[in-house]
Amino acid sequence: MLVVYPFALLLGFLLYWAGARWAYLRRPPVVPGDAALLDWHFFVPCRDEEAVVGTTVARLRADFPAAAVWVIDDDSEDRTGAVVAALAADDPRVHLVRRRRPDARTGKGAALNAAYDRLGALLPEGTDRSGVVVCVVDADGQLDPRALELVSGPAAFGDPDVGGVQIGVRMRNAADRRPFPERGRLVNAAARVLVRVQDMEFAVSNAGMQLLRNRTGSTGLGGNGQFTRLSALDRIGEAERRPWRRGALLEDYELGLHMLLAGYRTTHVADTWVSQEALPSARRLLTQRTRWAQGNLQCVRYAPRIVSSRHIPGRGVLETLYTFVQPLAHLVTLALTVLVLGALAVGAVRGQGPDGAAALLDQWPLMLVLAVVSIAPFVLWGPVYRRDHAPDASFARSLLWGLALWLYAYHLFVVSARAFARMLRGRNGWAKTRRNAEPVTAGPVALES
Repeated sequence: MLVVYPFALLLGFLLYWAGARWAYLRRPPVVPGDAALLDWHFFVPCRDEEAVVGTTVARLRADFPAAAVWVIDDDSEDRTGAVVAALAADDPRVHLVRRRRPDARTGKGAALNAAYDRLGALLPEGTDRSGVVVCVVDADGQLDPRALELVSGPAAFGDPDVGGVQIGVRMRNAADRRPFPERGRLVNAAARVLVRVQDMEFAVSNAGMQLLRNRTGSTGLGGNGQFTRLSALDRIGEAERRPWRRGALLEDYELGLHMLLAGYRTTHVADTWVSQEALPSARRLLTQRTRWAQGNLQCVRYAPRIVSSRHIPGRGVLETLYTFVQPLAHLVTLALTVLVLGALAVGAVRGQGPDGAAALLDQWPLMLVLAVVSIAPFVLWGPVYRRDHAPDASFARSLLWGLALWLYAYHLFVVSARAFARMLRGRNGWAKTRRNAEPVTAGPVALES
């Protein structure tokens, strides 16, 4: 069984990668729709976002003048509320939703539910709620001005069966030459690579995965650039008590699961995007991704409902279960690696090291093949990313970016282990990662509730 496991894991990865790459390269063009037929509302959850929220709200109002912006101040300790209140005083389509402890700081889902309640109370009686669309935008998010037209198209909200649409995510600081202006060349070189691979991760790798999910009927929703039909949120709220689950670390992905379980379709539109800042700090990145990994582990409890659902096709069930099992697979792989290395170390101490090393060397052709098929899928994303997002880069540089993406993927083993340890310790707080625009003196890497 232990011999079969790594081959099975590699085979699953290769099949998933091949499907995602094919879906990305063969995606059909998106047909736009008439955004004026829908009523648009942006939800911007904020906790200590003074550094970025004013710019975000101003841009949303300038680019989408017919839409309303709802900023949820989750008991910020800086001037977030004051900044938004000043904007709201001059613009009736900007709304401030204030939350205070002990009700506040209980997770992003609870903050979004508060805005959902306020929106419902404000809408006139008799409003056709299927024509109202809510879009969640991060406090530092910048939305493509074409976004509303493209998510209004016949493959998205032009289809009444579609309850949720996720758009692409890009990192707007991908070309930043000095992520840390006050630091030296080596630190900035490492930070540039880290920022670039995050852009690759979202722009091509994750986009391909989502486009594959479009075909399997299991498209996930994300926390930034997430569009949902208000009537779909109503139905989920009736079944689950609230649209967004309180205390969930992946409230966005869980909402997508609830959409599917309620019989709605979800889809991904890759031809439009929302931009955010990539994290140049490995420490802040690990904090963020540990939260995501723990949220993924929390989603495993949905497996019985997914398997028994009459709304999700078999291929969607398989894709969702594959997604659920990833952090667990990382944990098992990490444990097996420690056991193998431990066994080799014990053998070396007992004088059995040379024979063991010789046995491994005898298998070098197999090990070489495994290395190539493990690394090549990441490297091959490099030229695709260059074609679509960095045409000025050389082909050789795109291959190096792909190699960096492979090395970057190993962070998944670290964050899966950290997430599992947090669950064992009963820690479930929502850690807010510090923005790049925030000075270091503003606080620690993350403030956890």
